[in-house]
Amino acid sequence: MIRWDAPGPYEVVFTTRAGGVSDGPYASLNLGRKTGDDVDRVDENRRRACAEIDADPARLALNYQVHSTVVHRAQSGRRGDRRGDGLWTEESGLPVLALAADCLPIALARANGAAPGVCVLHAGRIGILDGVIEAGIRALGGTVAAAIGPSIGPCCYEVGEEVAAPYRARFGAGIMGGRKLDLRQAAERLLREAGVARIERLDLCTACNPELFFSHRRDGKPRGVQGVLALVA
Repeated sequence: MIRWDAPGPYEVVFTTRAGGVSDGPYASLNLGRKTGDDVDRVDENRRRACAEIDADPARLALNYQVHSTVVHRAQSGRRGDRRGDGLWTEESGLPVLALAADCLPIALARANGAAPGVCVLHAGRIGILDGVIEAGIRALGGTVAAAIGPSIGPCCYEVGEEVAAPYRARFGAGIMGGRKLDLRQAAERLLREAGVARIERLDLCTACNPELFFSHRRDGKPRGVQGVLALVA
């Protein structure tokens, strides 16, 4: 797992595919129950991930992700029955998880002495344009720091004109490198436009690193998912 040294009483990790009990295309730390993997193995993987941040897995909260801009306030133990792509909490000891397998897992944390609060986002090409990042910042409030986790990089993310055109219109021609889209640059620019000054990027490409990450673009289905897991300590 890759830890973010967030500014406050927080535990935040970006998971990799290593260290779990799943096998085959889900090997080994698959965190998604809706991928086709054995759910008992997924639950054990989630337990192991929660142990990394000293969290109670029974309290774990996550959404049914649908590439939306909906950001919910997390409820302890509520998993998969609400559609949305962000979760935030200021409750101590309540772990929140957002899943990804090429999309950007993003962590937000209140900083500069504000009351502690964290938010996790699943930000793909649809959600980024539609405003999921801004929705997460609004939901969390205060002065915010951010970390952008491993995702498909501009080295690998080739898109058609139907995707490229709205991105060029929003971010300018530099968002594209030929036919390849830079989602990380788009996310960082949106964060800065929203007033986020402290931004950390983990520029590891999920498609380029099969030993570390699941990738939808590389593998299709079946395959697992990694994610970002956060907690107010």
